[in-house]
Amino acid sequence: METKTINIGIIGLGTIGTGVVKILQENQKIIQNRLGAEIKINKIADLDLTTDRGISLNPAILTTQAMDIINDPEISVVVELIGGEEPAATYILNAIKHGKNIVTANKALLSTRGPEIYQASYNHKVDVGFEGSVCGGIPVIRAIKDGLSANRINLIYGILNGTANYILTKMSDEGISFQQVLTEAKKLGYAEADPTLDINGKDSTHKLSILLSLIYRKPFKPDDIYTEGITHIEPVDIEFARELGYRIKLLAIFKEENGKIEARVHPTLIPADSLLAHVNGVYNAAFIGGDAVGPTMFYGQGAGMMPTGSAVVSDIISISRNILNKSNGQHIPLFAKNNSTITLKNKTQTKCKYYLRFSAKDRPGVLSQISGILGNNNISISSVIQRGRQVEGAVPIFMLTYEAVEKNMDKALQEIDDLLVTLDKTTVVRIEDQFNNVATETKRP
Repeated sequence: METKTINIGIIGLGTIGTGVVKILQENQKIIQNRLGAEIKINKIADLDLTTDRGISLNPAILTTQAMDIINDPEISVVVELIGGEEPAATYILNAIKHGKNIVTANKALLSTRGPEIYQASYNHKVDVGFEGSVCGGIPVIRAIKDGLSANRINLIYGILNGTANYILTKMSDEGISFQQVLTEAKKLGYAEADPTLDINGKDSTHKLSILLSLIYRKPFKPDDIYTEGITHIEPVDIEFARELGYRIKLLAIFKEENGKIEARVHPTLIPADSLLAHVNGVYNAAFIGGDAVGPTMFYGQGAGMMPTGSAVVSDIISISRNILNKSNGQHIPLFAKNNSTITLKNKTQTKCKYYLRFSAKDRPGVLSQISGILGNNNISISSVIQRGRQVEGAVPIFMLTYEAVEKNMDKALQEIDDLLVTLDKTTVVRIEDQFNNVATETKRP
């Protein structure tokens, strides 16, 4: 019997593109047996065709023009791996108009132009796969779309960025500064030359917005999700957290209750005995709660050539199966009209516990002034530790609060930072410590 062939084109032969080619070459027989057809790379487009990437390629399939792939009538799946919004969006939308199915790992693009791309794919009856856009090789997208599709998902705690997690892990384990670890991470290839999106939390926010869009089938703008990075975390904060039984992680947090949701990304103190606290180095994890399944956790390598390449190839196989079955493009719009009354809470409406670190002048009455302002703003203190002088004329004060409304905390900290006795801006880290008592039975209107 003649072997069927699915022809694909790859735009972008960087780290991930190279991983995709390696997997397709090395696991060719396995993939063919599972799919019942051969996946053939017809063309690869990249501006750099001279760099040795450690893979063997027929020069005849290489081109510097992405449109050579888009205009090729034999290619049915276009794999976009160049990243960024443009020209990636133009290539994808053009390919869709030409009747091509799409696979991408471009989280920044999907979080901003996703609605346009999904609608175009529906209009032109083609598929879009984007498993590699969130958590690299961990099948979180497929879990939400398929494995947990019978659930009302009402909770996510996610460590979604490997670079930030590597930095916080090294700071925790070795007690060294943020800048020292960042320099090391760049040398080891764990951080980009420009790591801004990783360390300021934006990369995690892009990924969280994609997950929320899947859960609610409506777009969520990254700019509407409160985001805070890790650059202000110092070894003293990590050490104090350890003494209290916590670890600091950059968490993407989603909670839904009574028709309102919280969505935020920021450094967070979590219990040291929780599963997420043991997700270290460049690894990612997503702790997901559903009303039927209860708490689940997905863990693995969240970035890199082969893990992300694995996710991309899984999408290629899935779409190829649809092509063989003549079922590609037979889907409802991702953002179908619905009667959902779900609303996103403003950051000021959220409630949590807080870790606060003040630097104050070494004089009597400072602690009473700070605690007085907190009390006047309905913020109760659970514990206070005042350490010995570390800098001449200044003493560090550490506080933990009970649950408080963010609006009240913002007002209190503005007043405290304006005091003549306080030095520097107060360091704030939120606390999430309900991991062992996760409520997964909230009702959705």
